[in-house]
Amino acid sequence: MTHRPTPSRRHFLGRAGGALALAGLMAGIAPAAHAQPQPLLDGPLRIIVGYAPGGATDRVARIVGDKLGARLGVPVIVENKSGAGGRLAAQQVKATPANQNVLMLANPAVMVVAPLVFKDNGYDAERDFVPVSHVNTYDFALAVSPSLPVRNLGELLEWLRAHPQQANFGVPATGSLPHFFALMAGAKAGVPTQVVGYRGSAPLLNDLLGNQVPVAVDTLDVVVAQHEAGKLRILALSGAQRSPFAPGIPTFKEAGLDLAATGWNTFFAPASMPKDKVERLARAIHDVMQEPETASRFKDAMMVPVVSTQAETVKMLHAYRAQWAPVVQKSGYQP
Repeated sequence: MTHRPTPSRRHFLGRAGGALALAGLMAGIAPAAHAQPQPLLDGPLRIIVGYAPGGATDRVARIVGDKLGARLGVPVIVENKSGAGGRLAAQQVKATPANQNVLMLANPAVMVVAPLVFKDNGYDAERDFVPVSHVNTYDFALAVSPSLPVRNLGELLEWLRAHPQQANFGVPATGSLPHFFALMAGAKAGVPTQVVGYRGSAPLLNDLLGNQVPVAVDTLDVVVAQHEAGKLRILALSGAQRSPFAPGIPTFKEAGLDLAATGWNTFFAPASMPKDKVERLARAIHDVMQEPETASRFKDAMMVPVVSTQAETVKMLHAYRAQWAPVVQKSGYQP
């Protein structure tokens, strides 16, 4: 009978040691395979908002910022730099050195209207900033006092023509987008339009409900609750399509006036920021805006979320400036 040789203790230990070494090597590789991706930025990102906390632009910055940090792998900090209708924030961001990570979230009042009406604006909206990502739109609403004997836009226009001395349009601020939208609507309809500027939406709404001003133009979120409660009437909304937040209210075009316009919020980088960093931020914001939870939070704030590339954002801005520049300039408005 032939006997197979029994492995020596030394041979056995050698094989065991090799197995343990291989296991150790694999254990060392495993954590690397599940390592966190490298951050897309070299430090925290600051988002500068030119308005006080709690306002519409501030809410947008925080909705996007909450999700953006996870995408970038760095903290995202929202900073409120209120004053001068958002222009102080623009001046600050313009002067940001190239080695800092900073974005500005701005609306048309800062990037379209102010450059047209202020002689010394402190910044050039097109030269000093790079558009990064357009993230939302919102509608303007034309609402009337409950005492006004009109039920639709056509009846309002007839009433304004019959009572030109009472053709006062209240807006939340002079020089705001609602201000120029009111002028645009009046010019399109051929009716007299006297704009009355308020210091914010709250006093405007109080005077509209108290019959102190017959007509108001403000963003939909300001007046929709009172409309639904029957305390005032929204006659038309400014969007090209009906708002998902108030589908029973017609657009201006449906109501008989060929007019459409919206407000928006868009992220801008200072011109000093390197191009590759701008592109990384644009892609990250684009991805955040595709998340269902982001869309849900925008809708809760009665804003329409927008998923936009950097090229699409640039195209939108060119079209918007072309639409509004003639209106602002023709108005002769002086701050």
